[in-house]
Amino acid sequence: MWYNVPIEYIGGVAVRQYPQLEIDLSLLQSNARAVISRCNAAGICVCGVIKGADGLPEIARTLHAAGAAELGTSRLEQVAKCRAAGVPGPWLLIRIPGLTELPDVVALCDTSLQSEWATLMALEEECLRQNRTHRVIVMADLGDLREGFWDKDELVDVCQRVEQDLPHVHLAGIGVNLSCYGSTKPTPDKMNELVALAHRVEARIGRSLEVVSGGATSSFTLVHWGTMPAGINHLRIGEGILLGKDLQVDWGIRDMDYLRMDTFTLRAEVVEVKDKPTYPIGEFAIDAFGRKPVYEDRGIRRRAILALGRADVGELESLIPREPGLTVIGGSSDHCIVDVEDCPRRLQVGDIVEFSLCYSHMLYATARSDMRIIFKNQSAQEE
Repeated sequence: MWYNVPIEYIGGVAVRQYPQLEIDLSLLQSNARAVISRCNAAGICVCGVIKGADGLPEIARTLHAAGAAELGTSRLEQVAKCRAAGVPGPWLLIRIPGLTELPDVVALCDTSLQSEWATLMALEEECLRQNRTHRVIVMADLGDLREGFWDKDELVDVCQRVEQDLPHVHLAGIGVNLSCYGSTKPTPDKMNELVALAHRVEARIGRSLEVVSGGATSSFTLVHWGTMPAGINHLRIGEGILLGKDLQVDWGIRDMDYLRMDTFTLRAEVVEVKDKPTYPIGEFAIDAFGRKPVYEDRGIRRRAILALGRADVGELESLIPREPGLTVIGGSSDHCIVDVEDCPRRLQVGDIVEFSLCYSHMLYATARSDMRIIFKNQSAQEE
């Protein structure tokens, strides 16, 4: 079927009919409620992290309506976008900020993650300029080797200095990040280490901390298994709500089917279908991205090209086809080549094929200004 739909201009930006991203807000709400209810039962509040979907206000509203205690992202422009759209907070900045960002951090966010004394002192000065108080969660590095104080004595000292010397910066708590850079697995031992560190800080400052933040989606595994130690009362969860895929597929957790993995649907249009060799002809150099791919000679097979490329979704090969028999071979910036030899449906030019996404695909696709995004079941945004 041919789709003779002209390019639309939305906010002055040309938006094509395809590729198209459909987001089912009802399924997203279901995931959010499933995660939040299990965390709340364990005494843990959830920050709903929206950075993986470009901070779309529709998604932020859905997570808020589902019971997220706060909303978080790593990009200040996403906070600004959601605030302008009337999405209520409170807002947590989950990337440690640069000094140049502090005016917007104070103006836009209620709380931020911090790991440098110099930044905390500058934050105090900015709070004074704006006549505001800002909450901070001081980060500990427990082995993932991304942000956070490696020296635990230094962390305790810094927390004490925040408490005593920075009247406009409120020490809300401490936190950790795991399973990102260093792929360090959250375990009960790691969480107990964080709780013990929180007790040291509390003893030093003479009061209880409001927040002991035990990490992100990967730490939800401990809630799921019932092994999260007492004392962890906050998690920052994004992918586990948005896609629900990492823990079920990549971690291999089989009894987590209360999380839907079909919240996002990517659609792309077929622009060529031909029988072609599977092994390129001629002398080899490198591809458009400076790589030397390895090819398998499978003879002549039916292949299709989709109007979809790395510029739209990043890595093409990890897309998850919903079309039976379809295999992604590769592609370039604006083309996705698929093997359709074994597809029961005889695909033709103009047909539409669907894919499920991984986290990186969602990250790319939602950030494309010319990606057509459709929201299904918009009533899920209502409380």
